[in-house]
Amino acid sequence: MDSDQGQVQKVDAQLYELDPTFVNSRREAIVIFISWFVAMCWAVPYCYYNGYNIADSADIPTTFGIPSWIVWGIGTPWIAADLFTTWFCFRFMQDDDLGVAGDEEHLTPKTEGAE
Repeated sequence: MDSDQGQVQKVDAQLYELDPTFVNSRREAIVIFISWFVAMCWAVPYCYYNGYNIADSADIPTTFGIPSWIVWGIGTPWIAADLFTTWFCFRFMQDDDLGVAGDEEHLTPKTEGAE
């Protein structure tokens, strides 16, 4: 009985083998979501605690003439996200061959002997 179940699982695995393009895009989507979530977990609480409950609005600390909570809560994560995105696009993402679309078949070069 156990051997029958093992054979069924092998057959199911062969029938439902995931396309490499799907696997790559799913992995990339997970990394993008996690990076977005980390940035959100930094920006929202930091801006709330350092920019929302200020007792004296005339005495807001500044960095480069900008309120410090904006520099460290919005600007810094934004720059970090830009650097991460650059690394992600040039080093992490994989370029998959998608084949030729049906309306682009006439654009492919013809081989000799094929008419």
